[in-house]
Amino acid sequence: YDTIMVNNNPETVSTDYDTSDRLYFEPITHEDVMNIYENERPEGVIVQFGGQTPLNIAKELENSGCKILGTSTDSIDRAEDRERFADMLRKLGIPQPENGIAFNLEEAKEIAKKIGYPVLVRPSYVLGGRAMEIVYDEETLERYINEALEVSPDKPILIDKFLEDAIEVEVDALCDGEEVVIGGIMEHIEEAGVHSGDSACALPPVSLSREQIKTVIDYTRRMAIELNTVGLINIQYAIKDKVYVLEANPRASRTVPFVSKATGIPLAKIAAKLMMGKKLKELGIKERLDLKHVSVKEAVFPFLKLPGADPVLSPEMKSTGEVMGVDYNFGVSYYKAELASGMNLPLNGRVFISIKKADRKRILPVAKKLQDMGFEITATDGTAGFLNENGVKADITLKISQGRPNIIDAIINRQIDLIINTPTGKRGKTEGYYLRRAAVDHCIPYITTVPGAIAAVRGIEAIKNANMTIKSIQEYHIESQ
Repeated sequence: YDTIMVNNNPETVSTDYDTSDRLYFEPITHEDVMNIYENERPEGVIVQFGGQTPLNIAKELENSGCKILGTSTDSIDRAEDRERFADMLRKLGIPQPENGIAFNLEEAKEIAKKIGYPVLVRPSYVLGGRAMEIVYDEETLERYINEALEVSPDKPILIDKFLEDAIEVEVDALCDGEEVVIGGIMEHIEEAGVHSGDSACALPPVSLSREQIKTVIDYTRRMAIELNTVGLINIQYAIKDKVYVLEANPRASRTVPFVSKATGIPLAKIAAKLMMGKKLKELGIKERLDLKHVSVKEAVFPFLKLPGADPVLSPEMKSTGEVMGVDYNFGVSYYKAELASGMNLPLNGRVFISIKKADRKRILPVAKKLQDMGFEITATDGTAGFLNENGVKADITLKISQGRPNIIDAIINRQIDLIINTPTGKRGKTEGYYLRRAAVDHCIPYITTVPGAIAAVRGIEAIKNANMTIKSIQEYHIESQ
């Protein structure tokens, strides 16, 4: 077969001269794709490799006479349409967080009241989690609904019960309509509520029980078969008291290159063959879920190039790239990934901690571990008081509003080596904003989530106690075969 690539982004690898036989730089719209289709007369169109945009026009293309290869447009709609998807999960007996669909503010208030705060609010059919927010009260809900209606006025607003402190898990799988091969199971390091594209993740999972992994595999197989998937499917889960399904995307996710590199299974290549009629059995594809090594994916952010942007993680995606670290234990792999992303975690020095009240208990083990490893700890008065009361020696550094020399002066004078700051959730230019911004501008490693701080401490500890393994990715793959 010859391949024809349609892409509107000249910066991507897929537009390299040797990736496809022919390349069109055109917008991904119904009209532009149809012009190419009529000119080239291909055997069919693959919509699975272009993210959300091609899926949004798949039905129009089919209605205009295009043959869609792989998963059918009806199956795509069944996964994308909230009500049809919920019906499918009920049929399969698979739980999902309580949710509802609202078309105006009154309906949104009613749904939020029924399922209980906090809720996750987002407009439907948007990319990268745009205008998606976690809402804790009715006043904030009003503000966000108005914002969501601005982004897509004619589309409904999706409201989900937000599972606080849940572990988010993502699965990429291959299916030929009859059989399913799990490509990889990733455990997100940041909790549910941080956009999956911005969260670091580990493959294989580092804290899930065997039972939870078995449930995730079972749900993935059943959903892929029920949706009659041909090619790739990406499913996102949240694990709290049980395993909940957040969403299923019948396409290649941004995690496919990471999973392929971590496991040595070329998922995109196999998916393309499945869409052309091959079966998993004849291709002889075997799952590699028990790897000897741990791979950690970390997001890369553009904050240094965006003066004034707040480097805080939220449901709205902010990253512009990703890197990975590979080694035999999670700590060293995480440290390598951070190093590759430009976050050079210190092995000694002074750590500044400023934590919102709700996170104080969870940060205590982190502070204790840092102290045990010989770090000096300084904190804002509230956090320092809490740490000192609980056996962690911390001196006080002034906030900006308390006079000088304050934390910003300490950052400028290179007296701080690592910053741990969890935001209060308030918008605008708060003290936390100026602190995080100063960290970016002066290239000081900073962490804005408790799970991120826990992972960083594991990384620092691992690297102090062990050496990095230096070997090629192919050597790791051979060991796992």
